[in-house]
Amino acid sequence: MVADEDELDGRPAPETSGADDRTPAGARRAPFEAADSEEAARERAHDHGLIRRAQAGEEAAFAELVERHQQRAWRVARNLVPTDEDAQDLAQEAFLRVFRNLAGFDFEHGFTTWLYRIVTNLAIDHLRKRRPAQSTTLHNDEDDGAERELCDTRVDQPSRGVERAELAAEVRDVLATLAPHFQSVLLLREIEGLPCNEIAKIVGATHVTVRWRLHRGRKLFQEEWERRARWTDQAGSAGQGLSSDDEPAMDEDQGT
Repeated sequence: MVADEDELDGRPAPETSGADDRTPAGARRAPFEAADSEEAARERAHDHGLIRRAQAGEEAAFAELVERHQQRAWRVARNLVPTDEDAQDLAQEAFLRVFRNLAGFDFEHGFTTWLYRIVTNLAIDHLRKRRPAQSTTLHNDEDDGAERELCDTRVDQPSRGVERAELAAEVRDVLATLAPHFQSVLLLREIEGLPCNEIAKIVGATHVTVRWRLHRGRKLFQEEWERRARWTDQAGSAGQGLSSDDEPAMDEDQGT
């Protein structure tokens, strides 16, 4: 479980309300948001029904539960670990843990919250085992600067398939430079689209801590992204420094 970090470097995390930061406090939700909430409630109720049937020994119910969520589990893992195979292994291990602990499921929570927590913790443990002594954060601790919204790697645009695949790979590479607790909240917020209070339940931190990690993680992501862009530009300029006029002339005797 990720440790709480309400205060780091002597500075308290910014205070926020408990509401989803996408909707201002007191604001009425748009009709489509209400529809989304109703759909989420139906999905949650369906999951709970499958869990109760599985707890009663119905194997088909557990199989349906896995089928409903296996792609989501794989996607969450894949956005944190470097290979498809690692993601598949972690997703399978997550469902094994779900099966072993299904009898103790808390029906006060959604199944996806529990599954996200298991997958995220497995992925973080995997990353820490791969890089036990490597520092994965940058050193600039000022809290100014703009925030970068991460791209959603699930969206397919056939006309830009190659570009999007390359961009998704670059995003994963930059995320991999961050500490696991920054990676997890950025993934769950920017790519999976979860609200901060839900992320807090998944990573085992306070709502304020999640907001701080998002703010800090976005800044670290942006700094690393811009650093790589500068390096690419400099490499490109260096490659263009030698013009055809600067190339040494071929000896006439070598032309034959």
